Amino acid sequence: MKPTALFYCQHSLGIGHLTRSFALVRALERRFRVVLLNGGPLPAGVAVPENIDIIHLPPLGVDAQQRLVSRDAGLPLAEAQARRRALILEAFHACRPALVLIELFPFGRKKFAGELLPLLRAAKASVSRPTVACSLRDILVSARDDQQRHDERARRLAQRYFDLVLVHADPAFARLEESFRPARPLRVPVHYTGFVVPAREASRTERQRHVLVSAGGGIVGYPLLAAALEAQRLLWPRHALPFRLVAGPFLPEPDWRALCESARGREGVELVRHVPDLALEMRRAAASVSQCGYNSALDIVVAGVPALVVPYADAGENEQTERAGKLAALGALRHLPPAELNPQRLAAEIVALTSFTPRPAAIDLDGAERSAQLLADAAVSVTPPSRAAA
Repeated sequence: MKPTALFYCQHSLGIGHLTRSFALVRALERRFRVVLLNGGPLPAGVAVPENIDIIHLPPLGVDAQQRLVSRDAGLPLAEAQARRRALILEAFHACRPALVLIELFPFGRKKFAGELLPLLRAAKASVSRPTVACSLRDILVSARDDQQRHDERARRLAQRYFDLVLVHADPAFARLEESFRPARPLRVPVHYTGFVVPAREASRTERQRHVLVSAGGGIVGYPLLAAALEAQRLLWPRHALPFRLVAGPFLPEPDWRALCESARGREGVELVRHVPDLALEMRRAAASVSQCGYNSALDIVVAGVPALVVPYADAGENEQTERAGKLAALGALRHLPPAELNPQRLAAEIVALTSFTPRPAAIDLDGAERSAQLLADAAVSVTPPSRAAA
């Protein structure tokens, strides 16, 4: 019988964390019975991994102002939080996992500490003492007003409760210490897994002439999408360049209606709410315009599409800007700072993009399989090394 892995995933602003977690789950389920705690709304059309158990917690997220909100209109925030805490602990005691895998916390997700600390305390007090691991993306937010205090708090929690940290990146591209700088060194083992990308069947796809514009989950994508619609209006008389805009499942409904109204009757504009495979859309497009989240950036690399990224950078969120700068330095894409976004500038950048040839980015993309093996190896240890040392 396979050991059980209890995997906590919370996607708050977009769907990137969910996409990466599903890719990890597909690798993990060959070695574990996986129980996934899903903390955000599940968008329609997203393919859920088979052969796993999913516990859908009352969905929470953050709004554009970084405030924690309930995604269930009929459930107040405080009640949703109480139900989630109970469900998480019930799941832990019911499945008695050999592995507890938590996405991002304590390096992020501070707003969810009220439900995660009870889980971590239960794991530490358990007779079976499961291995506890953190799943991290390549680059962390590192421009908070209280960044030093945040990082030191994360270090203390990691050392108290976690046995290993998996950084889903190629260390030649990004290292944890570049965006995580506590006052004291982190003494939990850190493993670089390579980037995690969803497994896809190889297929031959003909590039079409259109520009693909996308904004991840869409909750903060309206400024880019609206600017792209106006840029297309400017470009159409001279270049007749078709645009296909993918709004994202979490774009607020008033913003979606505004885009639909702006696109109504427009020649050369196709507006789509959501697509199941953005990388496939990028392989079909002549050019791509997007933000620069973890999954969007990797989709660009995998697709090899000429791409312009306009990173999301509000409320101290510098992670996408850092990633965009690194990929632009490799020649993998072009980068437009969000402060410079306007229809005229975007139109000029898109014209330049049509003659841009991206360089292939030589980065490790085998992170899902390597993560699963590292976690399987760690879970068979009766007394994880970091706890024995403690």
